[in-house]
Amino acid sequence: MMMLLLVPLGLAAQDGQSLSRQQRKAIQEQLDSLRFVQGASAVADREFTLEADRVVFKRGQTAYVTSNTNFVSVAGDKAVVQVAFNIPSGGVNGVGGITVEGTVSAYEVETTRRGDLHVTMNVMGRGISAQLFIVMHKGSNRADVTITPNFNSRELTLSGVLLPAEFSNVFKGTSL
Repeated sequence: MMMLLLVPLGLAAQDGQSLSRQQRKAIQEQLDSLRFVQGASAVADREFTLEADRVVFKRGQTAYVTSNTNFVSVAGDKAVVQVAFNIPSGGVNGVGGITVEGTVSAYEVETTRRGDLHVTMNVMGRGISAQLFIVMHKGSNRADVTITPNFNSRELTLSGVLLPAEFSNVFKGTSL
């Protein structure tokens, strides 16, 4: 994964001195802000991937997962949802879980008063009929996507980072 690293002018350490805690915090805030803008731009372009490092099930149980095999990806009017757990068997998709693809409809993007970015969409395909609700938190590319199936109540939330598609590093298993 290629990352953009910018050091704001005037905050770089000089003469081998280390940065103060306040300077490091200011740099981190600026990097997080840039990542938010980059993620928001990718959402507007419909070319992004949310790489999840945590899955929260309907009743609040949490599982920490590998981000390159747990993701939601949108490319234009196509979406891929993949969940894979660290289990010995290969699962339906060959990587320990399930992979489904579908067509995106009713794609809407909204910015809240607080500055959070909300995305809602429907994904319909062979193995998926669900509503997806994405919240990307202001000042960061951290995001949550809640997947609500239309035909059952097995709601699932994936938490991770939202990246432009070209910076994503995911491994897609075999789709249904």
